[in-house]
Amino acid sequence: KVFLWDVTAGRTIQRFSGHFSRVNAVAFNAEATVLASGSFDSSVRLWDCKSSSHTPIQVLEDGKDSISSVLIANHEIVTGSVDGRVRTYDLRRGQLYTDVIGQPVTSVQQSNDGNCLLISTLDSKIRLIDKCNGGLLQTFEGHVNSEYRVRSCFGQTEKMIISGSEDGRICVWDLLEAKLIYQLQSAPKNSQRSCISCVTFHPKKNQMLSCGVNGEI
Repeated sequence: KVFLWDVTAGRTIQRFSGHFSRVNAVAFNAEATVLASGSFDSSVRLWDCKSSSHTPIQVLEDGKDSISSVLIANHEIVTGSVDGRVRTYDLRRGQLYTDVIGQPVTSVQQSNDGNCLLISTLDSKIRLIDKCNGGLLQTFEGHVNSEYRVRSCFGQTEKMIISGSEDGRICVWDLLEAKLIYQLQSAPKNSQRSCISCVTFHPKKNQMLSCGVNGEI
């Protein structure tokens, strides 16, 4: 199930049912009228947040394995899957574009200009690719990501790349040089629950938020 919450009131205002397995990723469109959810059942489902209907408005079933990441950008939906592919659905044209990464995908982020995709994979690499032609622009290495779903993101001005790591670090790279320029040990290194699974950067302030499998933010 997918739960839609009223943050101010602290209560659930809507529930969407339809997936046949655990939901891994959710994303709103810019207007927060449509919600996309990706699941272990290999599908992506689109929901109308303004409707009382519990039936998805569209189901995307091209994935061959678990959907690990989903984002909505204008008229496009971009998904990452454990099957090693990033799929871009152009809803306006009704077309599907597939980038074969070759490794299980844990995270997909899009640059502000929409020209690049930042893709994290289970071979402990983060790839920056050209969204138009699928060309590899840069590869970032130095963190550990071989078991968990670890997410990466662009920095505030998109001059940096930030990612968590399974050994408890937060890693920061220079985008142009792909050089690891900063490391923060955010959780005990040798703990079974040390993985920093998600990071995000404040859009206006020089602040970062991280969370780990130990439940701490």
